[in-house]
Amino acid sequence: MSGVGAGPVVELPQTPNSGVFTLDEVLAKGTVAGSTDLHIRTNDYPIFRVHGRLLRDTSYPKFTQDSAKELAMSIINDFHKNILEENGDVDLAYNCPNVARFRVNIFYERENIAIAFRLIPFEIPDIDKLGIPWIAKDMTARPRGLVLVTGPTGSGKSTTLASMIRYINMNSDRNIITVEDPIEYKHNSIKSVISQREVGADTLSFQRALRSALRQDPDVILLGEMRDLETISIALTAAETGHLVFGTLHTTSAMTSMDRVIDVFPPAQQSQIRLQLSNVLVGIMSQALLPRKSGGRIVAVECLIANHGVRNLIRESKVHQIPSMMESGGKLGMQTLDMALKKLLKDDEITIETALAVSQSPQDFREFPGAAAILDARAKQGQ
Repeated sequence: MSGVGAGPVVELPQTPNSGVFTLDEVLAKGTVAGSTDLHIRTNDYPIFRVHGRLLRDTSYPKFTQDSAKELAMSIINDFHKNILEENGDVDLAYNCPNVARFRVNIFYERENIAIAFRLIPFEIPDIDKLGIPWIAKDMTARPRGLVLVTGPTGSGKSTTLASMIRYINMNSDRNIITVEDPIEYKHNSIKSVISQREVGADTLSFQRALRSALRQDPDVILLGEMRDLETISIALTAAETGHLVFGTLHTTSAMTSMDRVIDVFPPAQQSQIRLQLSNVLVGIMSQALLPRKSGGRIVAVECLIANHGVRNLIRESKVHQIPSMMESGGKLGMQTLDMALKKLLKDDEITIETALAVSQSPQDFREFPGAAAILDARAKQGQ
């Protein structure tokens, strides 16, 4: 999970090592230090992200154009090499024994190879320990419909989805099919049966895998990302025809998530899609991963539950009225992002600066100590 407001790159405190870059050794070192990401760049040292801050490890030599490329080529197969050369970037997973799995993106920048590693723990977190709303469990129990987990890159969407799938796996006998690019958390069948398909290795595309999944007797389908019109269209149809579908979007609120789903379609189809979405939507959890005052990260979650009133607003193209319904829907498990932020502030988990940086209505935070001064200073700067 990448950081929020990372700030300047600084040097990592020195620890003894061989001085020779060995990938597994460096990944293990970063994991012990609390790193979530490792960045490799030509003409720079290895860079870790620890609690949101970027830290250079100057105990290793800087990467050259050749050494960065050699590292990249050592962890990809011919299939991934072809994608890299054709598209300029490629996603894959890397397994570091006894440490963790890593999601890897290899890409070209200024004609040089660069690599980003993202930590994926071997153990799937328990849903009760993530800090996400209790209503997430209720969503997993639905027999059909569409559940969206949204947020910016690095907000913990994959972790939340993995914990929800784990909860289903431990508590019910359902056939679960996931389509991911790449596979991040690995699931073992417990009460449920789980098939995990990786785009590239197991299937050519999200669309092909999703169409195929509908012929594999699924109860639950997880889509690593709802990227385009065809994928979204098939996902809606799957949810409509009796399957529970989980998906992710790179959006920052429940409202923008619904707009994204609808707006990807041509104008002539949008009324039909709005009706379809209103019928199948179970709920949306929109996440932000924030610096915790005591160190580490904590999640703030906006949660929308599609009750009768919400469905009517979606049909009538009145999505802008939904936040007021979320504010009054606490008993149903609904809350806005600002409601989540205020709770974290009252629990002394985050600073007022952190809350104001991501709040949708910063002026509503004036009651908290220090907020007024920050907001007044912002107003003066804007004059």
